[in-house]
Amino acid sequence: MAGCSSCGCGTRSKEGSQPSGCKNNGGCRSGGCNKMNVFDWLSNMDLPADGYQFEVVEVRFKGGRKEFFRNADRLHLTTGDAIVVEVPNGHHIGFVSMQGELVRLQMMKKGVKEDSENIRKIYRLASERDLSKYEEVKNRELPTLFRTRQIINEMNLKMKLSDVEYQADNTKATFYYSADERVDFRQLIKVLAGEFRIRVEMRQISLRQEAGRLGGIGSCGRELCCSTWLSSFKSVSTSAARYQNLSLNPSKLSGQCGRLKCCLNYELDTYMEAIRDLPTVNKPLLTEKGEAFLQKTDIFTRIMWFGFRNESNWYPLKVERVQYILELNAAGKKAVALTLEEEELIINPVVGGALNDDLEQMDRKFAEKDKDRKKKKKRKKRKKTGEKK
Repeated sequence: MAGCSSCGCGTRSKEGSQPSGCKNNGGCRSGGCNKMNVFDWLSNMDLPADGYQFEVVEVRFKGGRKEFFRNADRLHLTTGDAIVVEVPNGHHIGFVSMQGELVRLQMMKKGVKEDSENIRKIYRLASERDLSKYEEVKNRELPTLFRTRQIINEMNLKMKLSDVEYQADNTKATFYYSADERVDFRQLIKVLAGEFRIRVEMRQISLRQEAGRLGGIGSCGRELCCSTWLSSFKSVSTSAARYQNLSLNPSKLSGQCGRLKCCLNYELDTYMEAIRDLPTVNKPLLTEKGEAFLQKTDIFTRIMWFGFRNESNWYPLKVERVQYILELNAAGKKAVALTLEEEELIINPVVGGALNDDLEQMDRKFAEKDKDRKKKKKRKKRKKTGEKK
C-alpha cells in the first residue's frame, strides 16, 4: 500500500483494504502522502439505477506515472487499493488513484478513447503474497541504480541515470535516464541484462520529468509542482519573465531541473491581459526639460516610472498622463513638464500671495535667530579675553 504509515492499509479482508489513520485509503486530502494525488470531487455522486460504474480505472505507479486499465471483472475497488494489472509479457502492481466518472473526464482530456485496445485489464486485488514479493523486488532497485551508474562511468557514456523501476514479477526493469545528446547504449543493455538477469528497457526523460521523479522543495517552500500535481510540461521562455517585470537572474528563475520554473506561466495570462491597456513606450518622452526614459512599470497599479538622463530620481506617471505626452510627441510637440503638478506650476505660477509671504516670514525669523546666536558668541569671547587680561 502506498502512502505514509498513518493512512496506509493495516489489514486486508474480502471487501478490500482496511485503512488506518485518516481513513482515506492512502489518498490523503492534504496530498502530502502520494505523488500526483487526486481529489475525486464526483465521489458523492449517486450511481445509476442499474448500478453501472465506469469500468476504466486510473492506476498510479512509481514516480507518479499513471495509466488507464479496464475493470472487466467488476472488482470492488477503493481508491488506494493495490491491484495486479496486465503489462506486456507479465504483470505489475499499481494503486488505484481514481475511478468512476472522473476517469471518463480524464480520458477525454488526454485524448484516450474508451474502446481503445491499448487499455489493458485488471487481474485482481493484490494479496499479501503479491505485496511481500513486490517489496522484495523494490529492494533491488537502489543497489541496481548504484551499480548501473558505475557501469555507465566505466563505459564513458554521457548520460545521467536517475531512477530504476522493477516490474512486480521481477522479469523486467526500466532505467530512466537523461542526456543532452543521443547515446548508443546497445552494449550497455547487454551488460545490464547479463548482470541482473532481467529484460532491460531504457527510457529517456526530460530534465523536468527527472526533477518530478526525484522530488524536492521549491524556493516557495512547498513541494515541487512537477512531483505533486503537474503532469504536462509546457515550454517556458524568458519573455514570460519580461512581461511580469522580473529580473532576468538565472539563479532565481531556474528550478531544480536547471530549466526555467514552470510557475512563470501560471500568472502570465493575467499579466498579458493587464498589459493590453498600457501604452507602448519605444522612445523617450520629449519634454522641455529633456528626454525622460522609462525605468519601471507597475502593471496592476497602472503607474509608469520615468527618469531623466543625468538624474537619479524617478517620477511616477499615470497611464493617462503617459498617453497624453505620447500624443503630443507624435504631433511634433514637447510637453511643458513631465508630471502634471510641475506643468500646472509652470503655467500658473503663484506670485506673492499667502504661500510666498509665509516663506518670507520664516526666512526673516531664522535670520534673526542666527544674528542673536552670533552676538552671544562674540560676548562670550570678549568676556573670556577680558578675564585672561
